[in-house]
Formats: sequence, C-alpha cells, structure tokens
Amino acid sequence: MLLDPLRIPDDVWSDHDVRVALVGRDIGALFRLISRLTRASQTRLGAACGLEQGYVSRIMNGRRVTSIEVLERIADGCDMPDESRMAMGLAPRTRPCRPDMAFDKEERKAEDGPRRAWRDSVRSCVDLWRGDVNRRDLLRRSAFTTAGYTLPALRWLTASDPAPLAQRGSRSVGPPEVETIREMTAAYRRLDNQYGGGHARDAVARYLDLEVAPLLIDGRYDHDTGRRLLSATAELSQLAGWQAYDMAEHGIAQRYLTLALDLAGEAGDHNLGAEIIAAMSHQATYLGHAATGIDLARAARETARRTGMRILVAEALVMEAHAHAVGRDKRACVRTLHQAEQALDRADRGSGPEWISYFDEAYLSAKFGHCFHALGQLREGERFAVRSLRMNPSYVRGNSFNLALLASIYAGQGEVDRACTIGTESLAKTKDLRSARAVRYLRDLQSLLAAHRRRPAVRQFVNQVDAVLGKRR
Repeated sequence: MLLDPLRIPDDVWSDHDVRVALVGRDIGALFRLISRLTRASQTRLGAACGLEQGYVSRIMNGRRVTSIEVLERIADGCDMPDESRMAMGLAPRTRPCRPDMAFDKEERKAEDGPRRAWRDSVRSCVDLWRGDVNRRDLLRRSAFTTAGYTLPALRWLTASDPAPLAQRGSRSVGPPEVETIREMTAAYRRLDNQYGGGHARDAVARYLDLEVAPLLIDGRYDHDTGRRLLSATAELSQLAGWQAYDMAEHGIAQRYLTLALDLAGEAGDHNLGAEIIAAMSHQATYLGHAATGIDLARAARETARRTGMRILVAEALVMEAHAHAVGRDKRACVRTLHQAEQALDRADRGSGPEWISYFDEAYLSAKFGHCFHALGQLREGERFAVRSLRMNPSYVRGNSFNLALLASIYAGQGEVDRACTIGTESLAKTKDLRSARAVRYLRDLQSLLAAHRRRPAVRQFVNQVDAVLGKRR
C-alpha cells in the first residue's frame, strides 16, 4: 500500500554529521543518519526518493552514488533546502534551510507553501522536455522503479486545493493558445494510435519544449486561463509519456507521467489525474509489477469515484483486474472484471472528454482477453479476444495488439495453423508501426510457437517475422 510521505525536520540539515555526509556525497551515511533521526525505514526512504528498497539497502551498506540524476532524486525526495543541495554540488531549488533565512515575511510567504509548488512543477517539466529534446544521456539511461510512482500517487491523493495560477508574464495567453495545445494533442494522439508511439514522440517533445514551455514560463494569464493551460499541458505530457512507454523507454515514460500528474493536480483536473494514474498502473503491470499496478489502479478508482465519472471508474477497475491476473489472483481478477463491466454499463459515455473515447466495449473485451490469457483460461480468453476485434479501424496499433493476443491464445491451445494465420495479420499491421510493445507481442508469439517449429506454417510465419522485424538476438 502507499506510504505516508517522508518528513524531515529542518534542523536535521544543520546537524554536523549530516553536513559532512552531504559534502562528501556519502549517501549511505546520509541515509543512515536520516533513518536514525527520523526512524524512517529503507522502504520509506526509497519511496520518497523514487528508489527500490534493495537499492537503498545497498547504498546504506556502502555503495557509492555517482549519478547526478539519482542525487537529484534523493535531494528532491528528502526536500533538501538549497544550502544542503549546494553542499552536494547540486543546483539550488530556492527553498531556504531555516524560516529565518528568508528576507522578510512577504518573501517567506511567496517562497513557502502552495504558491511556489505549481511553478516548481512547471520548471521540472521544462527541464524534462529540454533534456528529452537534447537527448541527454542521464535522462535516456533513467530506469523505471516501482517506488518512483509511490510518492506521486500519494501526493495526489493527499493534496490540498490547488493554489492560484495567475501570472504576470510578458506574453499574453488566452483561450486560443490553450485550444491550440488541445488540438495539437488530439492530432498527435491520432498519429500515436495509427502509427505507434515512435512515429511522433520526438515531435511532441519538441512542441512541448519550443511552443508550450514559453507560454508557461513567460505567459500572462488569469487563474482560470492558468488552470486550462496547465490541464492542456498535462494531457499532452501524458501522451508523451504514453509514447515513451510504447517505445519501451520506461524510465522516461515514468518521468513524463509523474510530472503530468503534478500538472493535473495543480490545474485541479481530477478526471485527467485519474486517467494518468491508470496509465501508470498500465505500465507497472506490463512490466510485471502486479502489486504496484493494483495500488495505482485503486488510487485511480478512488479519484474517479470522487469525480463521479463512471467510465473512469470502469477503466481503473479493468487496470486493477489485469494486475490481479498478472499476480495470479483469479478470484480478485474475476470479481473486479465484473465490477468493471457493471460500471461501464452505467457510464454516460457521451459526456466524457475526448481522451477517454478509446475506452469502449472492444477495449474492455481486449482487457478481459489479456486477463484470462494471463490466468491460463484460454477458452474464456479466446471469446473476448475475438470480440475485441470489433473495434474502430483507426486504432491500428490496438488492432495489432488484439490480433497478437488472439494468435497467442490459439498457440496456447495447440491450434498452430490458426495462430500463424492470425499472427500474420498482426504482423501486417505491425510492420507499419513504430511500437516496441507491438514487436514484443509478436516475439512472445514466436516463443510460444517454438515447440512447433517443424510445422511448415510455423516455419513460414517465423521467417516472415524475422524478415520484417529482423532476426532475434
């Protein structure tokens, strides 16, 4: 389950031993001191800093931390004041070490509390977009961690009301600028569905960096416009994270999704927040982290329940069911699938935002198929996988996924020729996609058919796959 946030008193950073550890970048000693002074467990430290508990354990046992990205994570997770950040050689974040370090009461109000929070979120997003566009090595090498989703989800569930978002910049921002971002997002989303995440991923990052960032940083807008601007930006950032996920750039995807969630929170867009958390659950489950997938899906469901949007409740329930299936909990999976079906039946699908329009009976059937496939109930899986093919033809990538799912189910049932026929249909879709997930599903099908490689149909299919995707290493 999600943990309480890590709270470190300000006077800890003035402790002599802590200062020595910071100057020497001795993170093991720092963690041991924080643990002793605050009684925080390794799990709590890891959740705060976006690190796995095992990695925290290795650090506390002497492993050195040299990556600037990891040091930044630790500084942010521990909410280090600038004095401590600079002691480690990191850039300041404008938080004073003690309240009396602010120049006066009014400045202290401006620097502390929620007014600064949304600008911090914006600054973090801009840094991510610029680093992504410039292909910084540290960003490209960032790894997915389950702990990296714990703190953002907890922060989302416990956040207070968003702060005022008005800004006095030099560039006027109004409804036309916000609507342009939404229209660009819709266009990029169509390309993503039709050609895969890799087709326009770089273009989305450049658009965020070159067009959206100046509006956020230098814009002049009132509170209502600011909320709409941050909401539109959060939606596009979520799409960028989804594209990175589709291309198996899981660490970058995680960064995009967590920051998109922060923006949605600052904008007060709870429906979009539920959608983003559901996407986080989707990624965690895809990577085999069932427990994290369940926790995130439940956080998404609780958010959707508060807003009253039942289609989002259904989506969250489906994500939870899939995570239960990956965790081999048949009873919980079937129960949750039933709840999802009921929620979708009661949903008013005509009133939802455009970004949830993909969630229909075909999508629900595909998730049912994946669940029963993971549980080994192939007959049930086949029934839903067949039904999932009655889908909107514009979702080319989704169609390739569903065909590969059905082919894998046939392979598992020993119906090899049918598996190869359906697999060939999936390959025909995948060859025009830039999607690591689509490739993975076909590679998994190849592995399932390996036991039948002497069959002519299997040899032909395997040769076709290798000709299109390249030989497996």
